[in-house]
Amino acid sequence: MVRSLTPDDAGALAIDLQDVQVILGGPGGQVPILRGLSLQVRRGEAVGVVGPSGSGKSTMMMVAAGLEQATAGRVAVAGQTLNGLSEDALARFRRDNVGIVFQSFHLIPTMSALENVAIPLELAGRRDAFERAERELIAVGLGHRLGHRPSQLSGGEQQRVALARAFAVDPAVLLADEPTGNLDRSTGEHIMDLLFSRREATGCTLLLITHDPVLAGRCDRAVRLEDGALTAH
Repeated sequence: MVRSLTPDDAGALAIDLQDVQVILGGPGGQVPILRGLSLQVRRGEAVGVVGPSGSGKSTMMMVAAGLEQATAGRVAVAGQTLNGLSEDALARFRRDNVGIVFQSFHLIPTMSALENVAIPLELAGRRDAFERAERELIAVGLGHRLGHRPSQLSGGEQQRVALARAFAVDPAVLLADEPTGNLDRSTGEHIMDLLFSRREATGCTLLLITHDPVLAGRCDRAVRLEDGALTAH
């Protein structure tokens, strides 16, 4: 059952998922992905989510980002209830509130590092888009790579561009889905040092999806997701 929040509770939460279900249709019938999942993350908190492949971790993040609609339950992020919002409204919500870091970088191959970071700022109407993008790239150690395209960058450098892009919009909530999954251990450790350093500097809320319990242990707390449901808080 969806619990009721007091105004004080709701104001303190950056992410509030209550009894969330995601059920997808397929040739063999309906497939439950999330099974009544509830998770509350306070503003400024870092929460790691671990679990085996196929447990629903990425789907949970997509729901929190407004990229996947819940079949049932309540989804509220950064003070905004996402249930029932149009695609345009969800796009505006992400633009104004959420930074996302994916495992596979999702950079635009024909654009430079600077342009990749500046795009969401331009879409948000920021007149200082390129100046801010440059500052964020410098902050992740890529001030010398501003004009390079993704194909001219290593995997670690591409993920640093993705980090700069996510933080450039000054997000209330940062969602990171296996951000080191395509990187070797040494490079991955460097990326996570950068992520946690930038997160501490900005004070944003972090939801980190990872298969690595050691990495999740760097967060304020960790939860485990199995077969679409949380098994530990």
